[in-house]
Amino acid sequence: MRLVLAAVTASVLPMAFIAGGAAAADDYAAPPAPTGVSARVVDDGVKVTWSPSIGSNPAVSHYVVHAGPGSCPVTVDAKATSAVMPIVKGQGVITPEVQAVNALGYSEDAIAAASVNVVGKANPDYVNLQILEFSDFHGAIEKTSSNIGAAALATAFRGDRMNVKNTLTVSVGDNIGAAPAISTQFDELPTIEALNLMGVDVSTFGNHEHDRNLAHLRSMIQASDFDWVVSNYNTLAPLQQGKKKAEEYVIVDKGGVKVGIVGMNTEQTKEQVFPGNLKYGKKEIVISPRTSDVQKRVDAARADGADVVMVLAHQGWNTNVGGEPIGRLIDITKALKDVDAVYGGHSHQTYAAMVDDTPVAMTRNSGQEYTRTQICVDKADGTVVGTAVDYVTKAVAKDYVEDGATASMVSKYKSELNAKLDKKIGVVSAQFPRGGKPAVERSGETPLGNYAADALRAKYGTDLVFLNGGGIRDTFPAKGYAPADTSLKRPSTGSSGPYDVTLGDALTVFPFGNSAATTSISGANLWTALENGVSGYPNDGRFPQISGFKFSFDPGKPVGQRILTVTKADGTPIAKDDTQYSVTTLDFLVNGGDGYGTLFAPSVAKIRDLYVDVFTDAVIADTARNGVLQMPVADGRITKAS
Repeated sequence: MRLVLAAVTASVLPMAFIAGGAAAADDYAAPPAPTGVSARVVDDGVKVTWSPSIGSNPAVSHYVVHAGPGSCPVTVDAKATSAVMPIVKGQGVITPEVQAVNALGYSEDAIAAASVNVVGKANPDYVNLQILEFSDFHGAIEKTSSNIGAAALATAFRGDRMNVKNTLTVSVGDNIGAAPAISTQFDELPTIEALNLMGVDVSTFGNHEHDRNLAHLRSMIQASDFDWVVSNYNTLAPLQQGKKKAEEYVIVDKGGVKVGIVGMNTEQTKEQVFPGNLKYGKKEIVISPRTSDVQKRVDAARADGADVVMVLAHQGWNTNVGGEPIGRLIDITKALKDVDAVYGGHSHQTYAAMVDDTPVAMTRNSGQEYTRTQICVDKADGTVVGTAVDYVTKAVAKDYVEDGATASMVSKYKSELNAKLDKKIGVVSAQFPRGGKPAVERSGETPLGNYAADALRAKYGTDLVFLNGGGIRDTFPAKGYAPADTSLKRPSTGSSGPYDVTLGDALTVFPFGNSAATTSISGANLWTALENGVSGYPNDGRFPQISGFKFSFDPGKPVGQRILTVTKADGTPIAKDDTQYSVTTLDFLVNGGDGYGTLFAPSVAKIRDLYVDVFTDAVIADTARNGVLQMPVADGRITKAS
């Protein structure tokens, strides 16, 4: 039994997934839409007919027929030019739509020329399921210029459930951690309360669920009204407290259909969280990369009666190369068998496609969007005949009336937060950027990285500074922090700079609570550290942000051979030898985070001030000195070979 993903709303996908027309021989893209769609009611449903897409590269693999939320979609192979879509209870006048699918994504919807009336023609053998899915929420409970906010999401989800009775709401991990101050300053509890009010049914774990120790994570599980699932941990014992615990899989009954949900976390977690966060007593949770561990729980869910099985995998798609999707999420999906859908996360990108006939989808981070999947199940033989998914974005949800209970909860925490964090710390000439495709702080030199690294070097006087770009979590001023003080000049008002910045902005940009650390590093180890830093280009948080030196790299070369040159700021080469340099970094990196091992000599390292405090002090001092802190310009300290 296979679940086939379809019907991704064209207006919300990046152009990489939407073809504007016929592709050239070497121009890989999602297919153009089919044409000439018509529909008529027949004895067993609605027969939809179309003319095939022309000029797709890669070739079309499937067509999907649907009629939006509440419909019973059908997926057929590329040779088909018609399909009969079942009619389910509750449908009235519908307008069928058709999409073409290839290895890179979905075409725009081709809409039937006329609607059809199907009132009273439901087939009891078929049932519609609806899955609402999001990922990497990162505590974005407050509505800002870039995200929907928990109160509007609660309203949206409630409306979706009213439209389709058989609805499940799932999260693919990183609900907490790397979050705005409104979550981190209250030990992440506001986010769990928001997810409860949003009606989440099941979540898996992401790496950021482990940003704090296991005792904290147990308290989050205890506070959750929803289930937590994960299949690739060697033990779940440390995540059990009383009756609340993480499970290897769960089965939920919706409309007489048993839905099995299996979770998977990224095996990168150990490198990406503070060392020791996976330990309990003298033991440690081990997160396996083996897809066989996930498959074992998929098979167990089937044996336990699941009609439909989906995997929530906190793993990401990265890019498309030569007509093929690339990323850990893709590899895992190819290895899984008898799975009806895979939802991904971790790399903070919009992605939807079919991988070896298995539908895959993921969303951007911080509550910017969610997917709304329709699944058509034939109860007579227990098969999935098709699916359809559309993306609901902030642009769609911006006018939703906020849920009162959720808005009140957010407001309560917000009032407590603003009393402490609306303190103005300076004025900046423009908004320091963060993010992008690829994310600027994870792929090259960025003003925020330069400024933070230079501030640490000025504070401690070391030869070098070496930071990880993944520690930067917002723009500055932060999109994720909204001061209550309306007299502050902010980008959200639509005005040009300069802008006022607050303590809340600084804590939103740097939410992890890391401390600066001074230590030493040899030239040889610096080269090795840089190789590790660029090994995950362009989507890995280990990418360096630096001060006091320069380097160049070529991401087209094999991992471990990408660094081309390393020099001091004045151009003097830094050799791969035993020459020692003083360096300021973070306690997270000193202790081996992000794969840096012992390169930063933990035995001689000294832990200093909080990273965010050094940054804040620099902003205060520079504003006092100059009136306005000018956004730094790139000075070529990091260069990528063309």
